[in-house]
Amino acid sequence: MEVLMPEPQIYVERTLAIIKPDVIGKEEEIEDLILLSGFHIIQKRKLQLSPEQCSNFYAEQFGKVFFPNLTAYMSSGPIIAMVLARHCAVSYWKELLGPSNSLRARITHPHSLRALYGTDELRNGLHGSLSISSAEKEIRFIFPEAILEPVPSGQRARDYLNLYVKPTLLAGLTALCKEKPADPMIWLADWLIEHNPNKPKIRYHISQ
Repeated sequence: MEVLMPEPQIYVERTLAIIKPDVIGKEEEIEDLILLSGFHIIQKRKLQLSPEQCSNFYAEQFGKVFFPNLTAYMSSGPIIAMVLARHCAVSYWKELLGPSNSLRARITHPHSLRALYGTDELRNGLHGSLSISSAEKEIRFIFPEAILEPVPSGQRARDYLNLYVKPTLLAGLTALCKEKPADPMIWLADWLIEHNPNKPKIRYHISQ
């Protein structure tokens, strides 16, 4: 008997979020805002970095005037690190954070997280990855066991959706409109499971 597995699924983008030591008491409140903003928290851990670990994490900032204060601040107490996932996670998380200087954020982006929870440019409450490549590196640093799959984008993502998602989804939506069930979401979910073309297929080998 041979089991044929379906094609790999598309993966949404991921980014690293850190709740810094001085606002760790606002953890639940901040997580609620993250979830309300459309992110999924797929990994989370509480840890305390040593000054040496902070120096390695912020190695790109080495040599700048604020670097000693930054590493001292980030190693001053526990932090909460989270891997956030959603479409365009890096850019949406940066937008939700607001400017790195909390004093400026209160003027230009008063509803941003750094405006709400930060104190100044150094103690700005939260960290976010600057790019997809830095997110991958930072996630591996904080979550060394993490397996990061390549993220399809642009034409690759469109090709994937056109080939594996749209045909079945459109058929399901058409059936949904004809049926008009009382709970359309549950009905569509059941329909998609029943008509999933990527179910494993079993081949039986008959021995002679």
